[in-house]
Amino acid sequence: MSITPQDLIRAPIRALKAYAVADATGLIKLDAMENPYSWPDELLDDWLTGLRDTPINRYPDPHAQGVVQQLRAVLALPSGVDVLLGNGSDELIQLLALAVNGVSGQRRIVLTPEPGFVMYRMVATFTGMDYVGVPLKPDFSLDEAAMLQAIEQHQPALVFLAYPNNPTGNLFSATAMQRIIAATPGLVIVDEAYRAFTDDSFIPALAEYDNLLVMGTLSKLGLAGLRLGYLLGAAHWLHEIDKVRLPYNINALTQCSVEFALQHHTVFAAQAQQIRQARAQLQAELARLPGIVTYPSQANFILFRVPQGQAPSVFAGLKNHGILIKNLDPMGGLLQDCLRVTVGTPEENRRFLQALDSLLSSPQDSSCLV
Repeated sequence: MSITPQDLIRAPIRALKAYAVADATGLIKLDAMENPYSWPDELLDDWLTGLRDTPINRYPDPHAQGVVQQLRAVLALPSGVDVLLGNGSDELIQLLALAVNGVSGQRRIVLTPEPGFVMYRMVATFTGMDYVGVPLKPDFSLDEAAMLQAIEQHQPALVFLAYPNNPTGNLFSATAMQRIIAATPGLVIVDEAYRAFTDDSFIPALAEYDNLLVMGTLSKLGLAGLRLGYLLGAAHWLHEIDKVRLPYNINALTQCSVEFALQHHTVFAAQAQQIRQARAQLQAELARLPGIVTYPSQANFILFRVPQGQAPSVFAGLKNHGILIKNLDPMGGLLQDCLRVTVGTPEENRRFLQALDSLLSSPQDSSCLV
């Protein structure tokens, strides 16, 4: 008797496409919202000394207490706020879904504005939850009335609000978000993956709402290769969510590296400030190019729209010039004709702008590169 995936794998999983990561070999990589700056040379020797002394023959601290202590200090967390760590924010999203999903055949709801972070929808599918996406307004602002109506109708167990939003880069109205938190019967998770590039945060609001959690990551700060995410909130919530976390999810080398990096967090904060300054300059230069519409960003990337129908050829043309950005046009809807570029080093930004200007000035050349 033979067996096939159709016999065992759920139909929603078979219908999915695996998360795609573009091959950036040989290209200027401006597609994944990474910090373009490496660690300063003066930190590397001390970091490597710590790695040499890490006992990799032993299991790591199961709760990564050293990392938690450093995070509490760097984030200036108030008393009463606990910390749960994940192997990136992706794992935390999955832990939340696993912890709250329905019993006795009841399918609970994940609700979020869209366009938004693709993993909210994917994890809902992985865990057998239903997903409800509420469209943003044409300017990518939050449609508060539509959100409140959807919450009333669907009674979601989880609401994700990215702040700033990915892939649009804007901050939603904090007042509207507060009303959404108050109206939600389940948990609201404010995803602050890009908090290093804005001055706003919902961490101070944790004490005001008993259904609010705040999620963050160190990936955008310059530690993407270490995969460290964190979830902040009241102990009684994190205690339950922790039960579905696999043991030793934060490996010993990541723990050692993150502790060291957080001891030198001012270095990475300075890099984030460089990126914020470069973002403003890049936005201004983009807005000067013919046919380009840019959208306000409080993240380390900029969403922009090209003339109708040109997104595929511009994306391909940039790649032909050795520059990889993100093509959002295939997502359709509000993102039709949109591309997203990560803020790079000054030289990377200059080369991107130069190549984009060349393509827009010669659309017949870019169209033949598809």
